[in-house]
Amino acid sequence: MKIAVTSQNFRTVTGHAGKSRRFLIYDIGTPCSPREVERLDLPKEMSFHEFHGDGHPIDGVAAVLTGSAGDGFIARMGQRGIEVVVCGEEDPLEAVRDYIQGTIKPPLPHEHDHGHGHGHEHHHG
Repeated sequence: MKIAVTSQNFRTVTGHAGKSRRFLIYDIGTPCSPREVERLDLPKEMSFHEFHGDGHPIDGVAAVLTGSAGDGFIARMGQRGIEVVVCGEEDPLEAVRDYIQGTIKPPLPHEHDHGHGHGHEHHHG
């Protein structure tokens, strides 16, 4: 089974999952030792904020771990059979381990001053 982690810098778990274009893919087939197996570095039009087609490179993962995600992203992933997990862990491998163990750290509180007013909410749960 594979898990994707949003990581715009390929070092830490980042938020705004719908706009993310970089994902670390982990294989958790051996739960004791999850390992990174792939890095996706997608063009802007392949972020879920822009993408509205079939056959996305993220398809086939069981879950996406992210620092934050809006309702639209969560709903779209649900339609693809992908669970979205918002977490407060910054280390991607630790976030994957937490997911496997069912001990997700709660997301960190953050201020929303993005300079865009298209009315969206972030769920932290």
